[in-house]
Amino acid sequence: MAPVKALVSILRGLPGRFYDLTWRRVRLLGAAALLARDTVVRMVTPPVAFSEVIRQLELLAVNSTTLTAVIALFTGMVLALQSTFALEEFGAKLYMGEVVAISLVRELGPVLTALMGGGGVGAGITAELGSMMVTEQVDALRSLGADPIRKLVVPRVWALLVGLPLLTVLADVVGILGGMLISLWEVGLGPAFYFRHALRLLDYSDFFSGFGKSFFFAFDIALIACLNGFRAEGGADGVGRVTTETVVAVAISVLVLDFFLTKLFLAL
Repeated sequence: MAPVKALVSILRGLPGRFYDLTWRRVRLLGAAALLARDTVVRMVTPPVAFSEVIRQLELLAVNSTTLTAVIALFTGMVLALQSTFALEEFGAKLYMGEVVAISLVRELGPVLTALMGGGGVGAGITAELGSMMVTEQVDALRSLGADPIRKLVVPRVWALLVGLPLLTVLADVVGILGGMLISLWEVGLGPAFYFRHALRLLDYSDFFSGFGKSFFFAFDIALIACLNGFRAEGGADGVGRVTTETVVAVAISVLVLDFFLTKLFLAL
């Protein structure tokens, strides 16, 4: 009887848990919307701490170049390798360059950069702001009359808005070079032949489609990271919890946002 009573107790508690979970998500969406509004207003109104923006740009973007380049290089190599074997069945392996270039520039470049580089950057922002929250440094800023959003959020948002698109361009270039290495080693195509085919079908719309997505991804990552950082409470456990939530939320939101942005850019 004890297992039955436990099961009945769990089933009775499900509606309440579902309500709490739903209400918590609605409150988070509301808080995110308010933070986005306040951040945009402060981004376009003076003063803007350009020195802090430069410092955050170095911390968030420059320090992520190695990771981005390594991921893009092997992504381009794997994509070229798989494309070669798939196209070989149709006698079209010479067109491998087109597949690699379009896939990287339109989708894989911006998405992988946002997921890997942006996810790590977002976790770092959340951990930093969360530590400031639990040690009451943010409250100290408010007591001194400073605006935490202008001081802490705006520089990080500007840094990601500048840095993530540049990292995306780096990923595109390095990924195409990775495909060139596979075309040279596995297929025997010369670099001139590969680049001529890789750039033949690429259009400005392809580049700006992927490049434009990176701005939306950057704002999304910065907003989620800062929001979760300001939600930290309860010491080190709370900081670790919101940092984990940031990584998960960034991954889900980037993929969902990518779908809708792809539909939008294809419609345009």
